[in-house]
Amino acid sequence: HNRLLVFQLFYHCLLIPLFIFIGGGAAMSMLYLGRLALKNPDCSWDRKNNPEPWNKLGPNDQYKLFTVNTDYSKLKKDRPDF
Repeated sequence: HNRLLVFQLFYHCLLIPLFIFIGGGAAMSMLYLGRLALKNPDCSWDRKNNPEPWNKLGPNDQYKLFTVNTDYSKLKKDRPDF
């Protein structure tokens, strides 16, 4: 069955960019989903030892993927400790 797919790709060479872009989009979406699962403070994998991981974030921690005009190193703490 793989030979048939390779043969169709050589016969219909205009399908090659379609496979490349769909494969690249799927790979990027899986990488972003993995980043959200591991780096986002809203996601808690260890409920027993760290049930609220968002409370341990400091004001200088960047957890967003993309920020516009925000320098996290100059932010000051604006909330009390609990």
